[in-house]
Order: sequence, then C-alpha cells, then structure tokens
Amino acid sequence: MLQLNETDFHLPLSEFSFERRFDDRGAIRWMQANWSKSFVFSALYAALVFGGQHYMKPRPKMNLRRPLVLWSLSLALFSIIGAVRTGSYMLHILSSSGFRRSICDQSFYSGPVSKFWAYAFVLSKAPELGDTAFIVLRKQKLLFLHWYHHITVLLYSWYSYKDMVAGGGWFMTMNYAVHALMYSYYAARAGGVRVPRPFAVLITSAQIAQMAMGLTVSGLVYGWMQQGDCPSRLDNITWAALMYLSYLLLFSNFFYQTYLRRHAADAKAHKTE
Repeated sequence: MLQLNETDFHLPLSEFSFERRFDDRGAIRWMQANWSKSFVFSALYAALVFGGQHYMKPRPKMNLRRPLVLWSLSLALFSIIGAVRTGSYMLHILSSSGFRRSICDQSFYSGPVSKFWAYAFVLSKAPELGDTAFIVLRKQKLLFLHWYHHITVLLYSWYSYKDMVAGGGWFMTMNYAVHALMYSYYAARAGGVRVPRPFAVLITSAQIAQMAMGLTVSGLVYGWMQQGDCPSRLDNITWAALMYLSYLLLFSNFFYQTYLRRHAADAKAHKTE
C-alpha cells in the first residue's frame, strides 16, 4: 500500500460534520478487500443490458419520463455538490502549493472536505450503471461509447482508489463537474424543457477536454513518478492512459458524427431544396 503524504498546510475550508467524521482509512481498507467486486457488477450489468435488449425487442417501449426526471435530477444534485466540494479542495491546493502538488499529493483521499466525496465518487459508479436501464426499457439506441464508458470507469475507479494513486483528485473533480452539466441536461430534457443545441455541444466539448486533461495528467504522473514524489504504479498509469485515450477518440468521433457531419448534411439538404 502506498504511504499517504501528509499535507503541510492548514486547510481553511469549513467542513460539514459528516465529512469530518468520515472514516477514510476504513473506506480504503474496505476497497482493498472488495475492489474486485467491480468485475461482478460489470458482468451483471452487461448481462442485464444485452439480455434486456433481447427481452424488449418484441415489446413496446416504456414511458419512463417521470422516473427519468427524478433519476437524472438526483445524480445532477449529487454531482453538483461533489464538484463544489472537491473543486474547493483542489483550488486550495493549486493556490497554496501549485499544480504539481495538486496532481501528486495523496491528501485528496484523506483530506478534510475531499475524503468523503472521493469515496462517494467511486461508490457512485455502481448505481450510475442504472442509466442504461432507461435506454433499454425506452428502446433507444445504445451506443458502444455508453456501456463501454460505464464499465471501464467503474473498474478503474475501484482499482485506483484502493492504492490512492496520484492524479485521483483531478480525475474525480473533472468527472463530478462534467456530470453536473450532463445530468442537469438530461433532467431538463426528460422534463420536457427545450434546451438550446449549443448546451449539448458544450457538454460533449467538456467531455473531450476532460479526456485530454486525463491523458495529460497520466503522462505527468508517469514522468514525476520517476523522481519519487508522485506515488503511483506503472500498471495503473498504463490502464489510465489507455482508458483516457480510448475515451478521447470515442467522444471526438461522437462529436464529429453528431454535430459536424450532421450539420454539414443538413446544410447540404437545405441548399438542394
């Protein structure tokens, strides 16, 4: 197990009582003993998703607008609060100790304010698999990007938290922030609100930027790990780099197919009318 780097600065951030009382060491011990259960969740998820598609094929799609609003809204609120709490911690480290420390310091996993939300983040990747149930039951198109992203994020998050690897603060905070936008958008759409198209473009652009930054952070961790002050493991960095690179390519392709190619096709059709 990697040793925790204790912070040498006073953190002037107010804590809620549940954040202060949270047992981060117990959480880390539990994840070290149980992280492999993420493979069980992933296998069950895949079986239910593809089995569910087969089951729904001869049946009419379900109208799940209200449950979808509640589901998306609850995840939006969770992500917004998580982004605010982890973001405040990361901003403090950036302003007081600099960019390198914000990546390499393991205090994110046990520091005030952030320790609860780090654990809540990795646990949330299991219930978030429920997103796909709405796609299957409403008989919408299921993209490879969707289910691949859900499975790999769950596996990598649980695998990494147990070792408190460097870069986790950036990975989690970025994900919270992007999900705050994404689930707010889903909740609005499910509620019948007409959201301007540029907002959807903004979300996908933020996802692409997140993947590019995740790849950058992985590269920096690898370089600084050689100097002994950026605790991680080569296998973890390799999986992180492969994961973020695949996401970057898939989200970029989604952006092109959805916004650029379709826009060009619509413009061409309009000219021929």
